[in-house]
Amino acid sequence: MPVEWQPVRQARTHELVLQSIEEQVFAGKLRAGDRLPPERELAPVFGVSRSALREALRVLETIGVLVAQPGRGPDSGARIVRNPDDALGRLLRLHFALGSYSLHDVMEARVALERASFAAAATYASEEDLDEAGAVVHRMSQQGILAQEFNELDTRFHVKVASSSGNALTSTLTAAVRESVRPLILRALEEVDDWPATQAQLNSQHAEMQRLVRIGRGDEAADLVEVHIRGFHGTLVDEDRTAADGDGGA
Repeated sequence: MPVEWQPVRQARTHELVLQSIEEQVFAGKLRAGDRLPPERELAPVFGVSRSALREALRVLETIGVLVAQPGRGPDSGARIVRNPDDALGRLLRLHFALGSYSLHDVMEARVALERASFAAAATYASEEDLDEAGAVVHRMSQQGILAQEFNELDTRFHVKVASSSGNALTSTLTAAVRESVRPLILRALEEVDDWPATQAQLNSQHAEMQRLVRIGRGDEAADLVEVHIRGFHGTLVDEDRTAADGDGGA
């Protein structure tokens, strides 16, 4: 049989730089906190232009593994960091807006992640974690609070519980998934007919979830957070499906 040759992929210059830096990280030669050499030194090492190097560094900064500080002082230059939360949240938010994931996908991911985090937090959360979560719930219960602040605090509460679960990846994913739908949830909160009643209902659930975590009843906390998510978030899913049906969608 004759050999069937396939065309090879031509990588752009900055992708080769990215690959080289990734290899150094995988090999353990670059770690969080390490600084990269200045551009004027690093570009000749790679054999690329400084513009191609900058493009590669911008990609690394966008995905949360590098921070670039302009200037000439001791803190200037590019430094390897570990900052996945903001990067993943931004990435998921964009893909959600582009339609890569449906509201139903996001809701099911939230349910799975937050059931796990609330159950684990009941075992692993420290008193300090619990006090911080309780303080957030208290602020959410204040009369006159607007939907925008409530939504910010809502996100902070769920992320705080996840961060106290003892699993850093669960915490990061929870933050990213919740962040991806934050604008949509805010719009829904602002459009409810009776905001004070909605605030009271949601916050009573927050308070009970926080209480169950504090007294170590993780399974009950997990059940309640699922009811909580499927309640308000579920109405968004139903509205989205109704709109899709009205547009002739499946």
